[in-house]
Amino acid sequence: MFRDGMLRSIWQDKISLSPVMENLPRQRFDVAIAGGGITGLSCALELCERGCSCIVLEGRNCGFGTTGGTTAHLNTFFDAAYPDVIANFGHASALLLAQAGKLAIDLIAQRVQGHPALCSFEKKKGYMLAIDEQQAKNLDEWVAAADAVHIPMQFCDKHTGFPLPYIKAAVVKGQAQFHPVAYLQHLKNKLQQYGAPVVEDCRVTGHKVKEEIVEVFTTKGNIQVHDLIYATHTPPGINLVHFRNIPWRSYVIAAILQDDRYPEDLFYDMNDPYHYYRTQVINGQPYLIVGGEDHKTAHEQNPMHCFDRLEAHTRQYFKVKEVPYRWSSQYYEPADGLPYIGHLPGEPSGVYVATGFTGNGMIFGTLSGRVLGQIIGEGNSIYQSLFDPGRIKPIAGFSNFIRHNTAVISDFLKDKLFVERLNAATDIPYDEGRVVTIEGETCALYRDNKGRLHAINHVCSHAGCNIRWNDAEKSWDCPCHGSRFSANGKVLNAPAVQDLQIHDLDDGL
Repeated sequence: MFRDGMLRSIWQDKISLSPVMENLPRQRFDVAIAGGGITGLSCALELCERGCSCIVLEGRNCGFGTTGGTTAHLNTFFDAAYPDVIANFGHASALLLAQAGKLAIDLIAQRVQGHPALCSFEKKKGYMLAIDEQQAKNLDEWVAAADAVHIPMQFCDKHTGFPLPYIKAAVVKGQAQFHPVAYLQHLKNKLQQYGAPVVEDCRVTGHKVKEEIVEVFTTKGNIQVHDLIYATHTPPGINLVHFRNIPWRSYVIAAILQDDRYPEDLFYDMNDPYHYYRTQVINGQPYLIVGGEDHKTAHEQNPMHCFDRLEAHTRQYFKVKEVPYRWSSQYYEPADGLPYIGHLPGEPSGVYVATGFTGNGMIFGTLSGRVLGQIIGEGNSIYQSLFDPGRIKPIAGFSNFIRHNTAVISDFLKDKLFVERLNAATDIPYDEGRVVTIEGETCALYRDNKGRLHAINHVCSHAGCNIRWNDAEKSWDCPCHGSRFSANGKVLNAPAVQDLQIHDLDDGL
């Protein structure tokens, strides 16, 4: 399994593992980066370019997390819409955010300059489609706000050719797409030129700061550095960012069409949750990639139904021949809409975090490299205040923060008291899981493909919330802070760093 789920993504044929490294290098490094996705590798490269020595520590393999499950849209408009950003943070902050989006796309373009085909990098136009009168009013606000922050979004004068019915459309130039895992390999190659090791199968489990030295604890031993960056969505332990970040799942299918009428650009409807569409060519075969059906992690009883709805929606407007790929991915929604990039709240200096990217992870992951590269390498960044993880914006984020954490508290109580009770576990199908209570003891049960039962600790190793079975990705997911575990209890997503204990049981249980 090369990504954080059993379902294969369209990008996985490009995954290249780093050479096996049994122990950490003995040399000293200025900066350690936990996480080998687009955020971690972008941070490492930016710091290397500023003369810092870096080491990347990845718990599984590069691209295992969200970067391996993205749809790889590169936008200058975000899930946090510009009208909301202007209202909540002011015009100057919205201008800075717009500038950041342009910078991130430019950085990726510069990285692949001379060989864009290697990463399938292409500049595109993006189309926003309003399908009813309320959405049309919202689109009016989007276009006006985009103009105020110098994003070239304007209403279309002609038909877009997209089959989804709509009553109003706007187009924005300067968008892009790429192959995310191929891009990661490109970054790894550049890091190799700087002598910066990328150590895979090496999970960071925590850290300790003493006298401006950060001791980083990993599954392959400890290492001392001057600075540590958590590029893992959320850091180990329990921190303020866990309560300001809401974990979400998003679903994707890649379809082959009967009539070859693949869209040439990027398209987005304005439903809630919205759908997003684009085309990707892999080994000469074009695929229509459609994403959507988002929900809070572990808050959908039957995740497979999300794929069914997404495929039904796609078949309604496209002549689908087959759907060879379907997968889901995780992202984190910040309480006030903007990402957290900077000093980790509650920690001494030298410990940083980059998270809360909503559905714009490829942009903000890339931008994190520039922001943290400037903060660590130069002492400051123009984006430092805008993305400060310690910021408090009660007007923008407090009500959302309260709603989420009320739900977290509810999950702690409800799961402890309301667990599916079975007299026997023999009705669990093959390759499925269920939380059960047997003779007063609660556990998570998984029956493997050979019919053997495995009992797993049902309590998340991060903060003690009860896990839930995800029938789509065959994983155990935590509804509180988004930790995820494989069917046999191995950590898939932070903030948990400890696997769940597992025991083989007699089939007769």
